[in-house]
Amino acid sequence: MAEELKKYFPMIRTREEICTEIGQKKELLELYRGWTEEQQNTFLDYCTGQRGVRVLSDSVFKEVLDPLRRPERVEELLSLILKQKVKILQVLPLDSPRIGDEQSLVVMDLVVELEDKSIVNLEVQRIGYQFPGERAACYSADLLLRQYRSLRDARREAGKKFSYRDIKNVYTVILYEKSTSEFHQFPDKYMHYFGQKSDTGLKISLLQEYVFIPLDIFKNILQNKGIRNKLEAWLTFLSVDEPETILKLITEYPQFKRGYEEIYELCRNTEKVMEMYSKELQEMDRNTVQYMIDEMQDEINEKDKVIQKQSEEIQKQSEEMQKQSEKMQRQSEEMQKQSEEMHRQGKKIQNQEEEIRKLRELLRSSGISLQ
Repeated sequence: MAEELKKYFPMIRTREEICTEIGQKKELLELYRGWTEEQQNTFLDYCTGQRGVRVLSDSVFKEVLDPLRRPERVEELLSLILKQKVKILQVLPLDSPRIGDEQSLVVMDLVVELEDKSIVNLEVQRIGYQFPGERAACYSADLLLRQYRSLRDARREAGKKFSYRDIKNVYTVILYEKSTSEFHQFPDKYMHYFGQKSDTGLKISLLQEYVFIPLDIFKNILQNKGIRNKLEAWLTFLSVDEPETILKLITEYPQFKRGYEEIYELCRNTEKVMEMYSKELQEMDRNTVQYMIDEMQDEINEKDKVIQKQSEEIQKQSEEMQKQSEKMQRQSEEMQKQSEEMHRQGKKIQNQEEEIRKLRELLRSSGISLQ
């Protein structure tokens, strides 16, 4: 199959050519030997067409989908996702501190302003973060506030009055290479659109919309149903590295051939592509560690819930036992009172019997006969 791919992309080199070049440069050889055998083979498979290069790796994505150099590609992708014509006005800087420590799981994060002044945040996550909805809502709110401040300040500087009607939609689009469990409840859906709507039909613009795309689920659907439309062609380009599927894609949608040509031209720069691959491996290591941390944290949280539940149950049982103990104490005190009362009654009866005995003796001594 690699030979078939080479017919379309004659710039693809053989393993021998690449290994010879690596062996001739000390720095490259040391870097190559620092990889595991599996990593070495994966790298060679990428560069020789045995499997496609991962388009969603940060460096490759920037090469073929740079919105500054290739705006038409990003525009078409976003137009298909958002189901409306998209024209990029400018690429906005990521000057917000919102990403912070989470950057390790983010492959790509892009913020663009569209022609109508609305904002789109396009993000690719290698491994989906926990609480995807809450996280996306916070980032959307961050961008909305950023737009509000920018427009307000611009109006003030121009001596104009600010109006909330000037604020445009904020779209948050997230693609997941490995999605979280929520998405796998819908194994036949790879696009999830979210917007805020009234339960009465009242229409008010609340500005924030979201699109979640689990690529792992898409690939499962692709295996069964094939490429059915232009959007699926784009998602295939972004997520699939099997040569058979690549050949099918460029046959049905020739426009993607140019993107692969750029990728395989990039692969001819062995030093650059090895550096990119090395950085990707480091990111994957960090991703794995972060994923493990998240998984462990989830496990800890679940155990905490169990412990909390058990603690509440123990507390409930303790309170019940306390109630039973208090009840038994009251019953014991009542029995003690009854015992004391019986003792007093017994004593009283005994005294009365003694009094009767004395009276009988008195009567007998007086010669009075009792019938």
